[in-house]
Amino acid sequence: MKRAFTIGIDFGTNSVRTVVVDVTDGGELGTAVFDYPSGNQGVLLDPRDPHLARQNPADYVAGLEASVKGALAEAKDHRGFSPDGVIGIGVDTTGSTPLPVDAAGQPLAFDPTWKDNLAAQAWLWKDHTAAEEAAAITSIARDHAPEYLAPIGGVYSSEWFWSKIWHCLKVAPDVFDAAASWVELADYVPAVLAGAGSPEEMLRCVCAAGHKAMYSEVWGGLPSKEFLARLDPRLAQLRDRLYEKAYGADRPAGKLTAEWAERLGLPEGIPIAMGAFDAHYGAVGAGVQSGTLVKIIGTSTCDCAVASAQEKVQDVPGICGIVNGSIMPGYYGIEAGQSAVGDILRWWVDGVCEGSDALHSELSQEAARLTPGQSGLVALDWNNGNRTILVDPRLSGLIVGQTLHTTRAEVYRALIEGTAFGARAIIERMTEYGIPVERVVCCGGIAEKNDLFMQIYADVLGHPMLIAGSPQTPALGSAISAAVAAGAEAGGYDSFEAAQQRMSTLKEKRFSPNPQAKVIYDELYALYRELHDAFGGVEGAKADFPSFMKRLLVIRERQAAE
Repeated sequence: MKRAFTIGIDFGTNSVRTVVVDVTDGGELGTAVFDYPSGNQGVLLDPRDPHLARQNPADYVAGLEASVKGALAEAKDHRGFSPDGVIGIGVDTTGSTPLPVDAAGQPLAFDPTWKDNLAAQAWLWKDHTAAEEAAAITSIARDHAPEYLAPIGGVYSSEWFWSKIWHCLKVAPDVFDAAASWVELADYVPAVLAGAGSPEEMLRCVCAAGHKAMYSEVWGGLPSKEFLARLDPRLAQLRDRLYEKAYGADRPAGKLTAEWAERLGLPEGIPIAMGAFDAHYGAVGAGVQSGTLVKIIGTSTCDCAVASAQEKVQDVPGICGIVNGSIMPGYYGIEAGQSAVGDILRWWVDGVCEGSDALHSELSQEAARLTPGQSGLVALDWNNGNRTILVDPRLSGLIVGQTLHTTRAEVYRALIEGTAFGARAIIERMTEYGIPVERVVCCGGIAEKNDLFMQIYADVLGHPMLIAGSPQTPALGSAISAAVAAGAEAGGYDSFEAAQQRMSTLKEKRFSPNPQAKVIYDELYALYRELHDAFGGVEGAKADFPSFMKRLLVIRERQAAE
């Protein structure tokens, strides 16, 4: 039988990565990375506004071609590989990362008139300039359309589609008026490969639509024009220029055009799978199934789970979204996450300690020699706001318990512990509302490289930390989606479950909870929740601040004595 291969393309925050995968077993034959050349590590910033984060759409197109060609060139070194054997392409991206486009579906930023205008660029997922608009959307929806908020945890986020576009309307009305439509990056890239010539021809994925744009077939698609008019009448007018229907991954987004087939050296007409967010296809690549929580750990963390669409799933306050078909067909996709995890460690090592990557390793080794509670520190993980469960981008970080003897390594460990406590709060919220978490699978650079981090998470969460077999799970998940889009007759698969069974794996290495450490972390987590609920504005929160530091010292002194 002729061997079949798929391509997975992963558009991240700083770069785009492509993998060429053997459909038989998920083996990766070629990989290439293209670093975005624009801005600061691919991010366009504004020194006047620390909440602004944009990207140049030209970097996406350049990275698409360069990374695919590079991965194919590496794959050609493997016996039996031929580009003619590629049966499909899958794409994942950051999100919500919407970009304004013209009537031909081209980014406004490609037009010389707008190329230097930050509002005309792609609005990167971690752009938080629309906090005011997000709060207003939440307030108006609570009063007039609470059903829009229920599946997304009750709060609309500044990271999401409508708040960003509304903010653009306010601060850059000329850009808003020039845009024929707005397109999520997860929809834009498949449309480029499939040759969609206008916004109307671009198929939109339910992943982005349902989790970030308040789309649901229950109420007929996007929010009603009546609701949007309560925000601004011009948003209601925009609705007609967006889309009526969003699709799951059970159908392709299109077929590879002759132009792109020639540019990439691939067969014309192979299917392009529906796009999705990196974390969602990362969950697919990590083997997500009912009862599994997949943690994609990077600069931020996205937590993904699935539940059978044959059963009713409760709305969960503070969870980013529960959307039918957003991760895999036949399942509700459930998303949560933390706005900063790796970024917090980078802030401490690079920004405060002014160190290099080598200092991460040095501090990890020093911190590993400490026992839980020995530092006398507890930290909140809100250096970039709280995504779940408080959904408040205006919250900030906090470290309690420093003394004149506190070391860099002690702070480093406390920051890891703080992110682990935040992860535990998410799991507890899920299980409280009937979403079981029976195993945790981790992927991303930190899961691969930082044993201290993984052990602390095992001890805090009380679950073994399993590691996905592929170091490129979003790209692998995209490649799996491409194998399903191609179908069994072409050498792929007829279902995601069948494709996962053959193409996804787990590493043998795992991190098991230490029972003694778990006892101490239970105490520290209780203190964390006091801070979390009090500073997070949770109704009915009760924190005993006068005794807080002393209780923290009791744990520290006991650990020192032992």
